[in-house]
Amino acid sequence: MEIKPGVVSEQRVIACSVRGCNLPLERRGGAFACPRGHSYDVSRSGYVNLLQPQDRRSPDAGDRRTAVEARTRLLAAGVGRAIIDAVVRRAAALELDDGAAVVDIGSGSGETLASLARERAITGIGIDLSTAAAHSAARRFPHLTWVVANADRRLPLVDRSISLVLSVHARRHAVECARVLAPGGRLIVAVPAPDDLIELRESLMGKRMERDRASTLLAEHEPLFTLIDRGSARERQHLDREPLLDLLHTTYRGARTSGADRIAALQRLEVTLATDWFLFRAR
Repeated sequence: MEIKPGVVSEQRVIACSVRGCNLPLERRGGAFACPRGHSYDVSRSGYVNLLQPQDRRSPDAGDRRTAVEARTRLLAAGVGRAIIDAVVRRAAALELDDGAAVVDIGSGSGETLASLARERAITGIGIDLSTAAAHSAARRFPHLTWVVANADRRLPLVDRSISLVLSVHARRHAVECARVLAPGGRLIVAVPAPDDLIELRESLMGKRMERDRASTLLAEHEPLFTLIDRGSARERQHLDREPLLDLLHTTYRGARTSGADRIAALQRLEVTLATDWFLFRAR
């Protein structure tokens, strides 16, 4: 039987991001504040920005609005839905107490976390570097908590406070994930499978290129986590030009001018979308 971490509220989970503080934040009207007086306003759309100056890679970090909107259109059309559904099914099968804290790292516009919240009564917190993504998620799913932060550096979360961490096709910090997980907590990581978008890559690059991410992932997490389950999900879609361009926007390839001629020639293509997912328990 899997251990069921205890119930927590968001006010004991989200932590102050000021260097050296890390005290729990409490929601006070239109802001989050810590006992030392550090305060963060909640935006009009409903997300809270915890980025510190040293955490900013650029003034417009993370996915831009065009990428967020492209991903939203694709999911609305069912493209990529099998991947989210597979992760949500595995997460929903875990034994989680009502109100257990679940964090989605690289939450994007929020579909994965929102889908899980429809299946289980969780305290859902999405973290993304992109303000455009957080804005979209907060507008669409206001019953969940959305945070702008640089998860590559440090998760703005209290030690040992999270029941489940999700990372779906997003970067993550293994040490930080282990730090915030409660005893008995779990980590689900999904990465693109070797043949993910292989037809699109062939169209743009002229050859079928596969990349094995699983070996690197397992090596990175082995010192801190035990692998307890793994699986895969895939779908094949016949896509016209507009959804193909949306796929390019979500993978940053749409902005590359070196393949402009090949991008211009894209009209219709059968595309594989595939992911490998891994369920870990913290050691």
